[in-house]
Amino acid sequence: MQDSKASPHDSGDIPSEEIRKNASLITGIFTEYLDNIENYPVLPKLNRGDLKAALAEHPPEEGEPLADILKDFEKLILPAATHWNHPNFHGLFATSGSAVGAIADFLSSMLDMKGMLWRTAPASVELEELTLDWLSELLGLEERFKGLIYDTASISTMHALAAARERLGFGIRQSGMAGRSGLPLLRTYASDQVHSSIDKSCITLGLGLDSLKKIPSDEKFVMRADLLNQAIEEDLRSGIQPMAVVATIGTTSTTSVDPVNDIAQICERHKLWLHVDAAYAGPAAMLEEKRHFFSGWERADSIVVNPHKWLMTPFDLSVLYLRRIEALSQAFSLVPEYLKTPDMPQTANPMDYGIQLGRRFRSLKLWFVMRYFGKKGLVSRLRRHCRLAEYFAEEIAKEGDFELMAPVNFALVVFRAKSKDVVNPDEFNLRLLEEINSSGEAFISHTVLGGKVALRLSVGSLHTRKEHIDKIIRVIKDKTGQMLKAT
Repeated sequence: MQDSKASPHDSGDIPSEEIRKNASLITGIFTEYLDNIENYPVLPKLNRGDLKAALAEHPPEEGEPLADILKDFEKLILPAATHWNHPNFHGLFATSGSAVGAIADFLSSMLDMKGMLWRTAPASVELEELTLDWLSELLGLEERFKGLIYDTASISTMHALAAARERLGFGIRQSGMAGRSGLPLLRTYASDQVHSSIDKSCITLGLGLDSLKKIPSDEKFVMRADLLNQAIEEDLRSGIQPMAVVATIGTTSTTSVDPVNDIAQICERHKLWLHVDAAYAGPAAMLEEKRHFFSGWERADSIVVNPHKWLMTPFDLSVLYLRRIEALSQAFSLVPEYLKTPDMPQTANPMDYGIQLGRRFRSLKLWFVMRYFGKKGLVSRLRRHCRLAEYFAEEIAKEGDFELMAPVNFALVVFRAKSKDVVNPDEFNLRLLEEINSSGEAFISHTVLGGKVALRLSVGSLHTRKEHIDKIIRVIKDKTGQMLKAT
């Protein structure tokens, strides 16, 4: 029996009338934030624990009005955020998330589909197939590559290496690895510039860190193919089983590009799985002037590209393309009785291709983004980011107190303060980094190359224009000058 006096907080969801009443407040927060994002410090000026101290210690006994919750979002949550969409966010790989993608994310959450089977989420399953076909066309990949959407490149890569492990034929899916005396060490090869997710994949898959051999890179931070071949042949003589090679197009520290064609030739000769990590740089394959960096990636067994890094798509959305997608189902497909459906023999189901059962409707936001911007719009924005990075590199190189540490292949610049007045350059650059970031005016990051601390400036926000690059140049020069005067 229904209680006619029940409060909306007692049963059911928020009433539509309350949503309509607050619609202008919701859209106002959304648009005002994007219009005025520059008014926020890039990094919040607060200490660890400040936000928790400002919030209620215990959950509310009674439900609260949506308007009050939204006001607290504006008052407390926004000031505690690191603003990745800020035009002066230049750290790590600057995000390119778009408002149109955020709208799609909202609609995806509204539907709340779990894309495990075609039957449980037809729109999700079929739109993912279509959207990834569109993306592969834009990237110039052959039709034989089929894609899947995961959350991050770490998970995409782990699945690729799991498929490579299964392809070796040791029956690890069934018998595992522990306690098997006849199972050799299974080797994965990558450059010394490879992303740390490769190390974590080896940990997660039970291969162990000892199974990962990092091949030295050259003076441009590119994997040396001759040393890769030498390492493989040494392992074969030692009874170690080569399993896979990870080549990177756009490394994290410098966006260097490994010689994929040379590596592919080695993999083909030794029948090794080739995985290409193009998580960051992949979208640049859409640019004719950058296409040469991707020569040979069509020879890979798997490729990872992250639209949430540099294709206007809000986090999270990572795409794994495979030449033979059945390699993943051979590693992971497992169908309990309660998930069997009449159409199953004829229909591919997402749950067959990984450790997840349910999957979010991520393709919706990528579909929105590609439809809204179109190929021309996406290309123009990628080109603008590259031009701004090149402009920064040219301007900073003019200054006698700075040097470039790596080629500018895409939209990342790696540089370093090197004044003759600096006694300890590494310490100076780390202090400079902290001075810039703590100011709230901009955010950059760092790496270590050849034992030297280097600073990284990434361009990726849709809001970044030339005046923002001029601003970070001014901030860097001002902070450097102040520090030099203090020495």
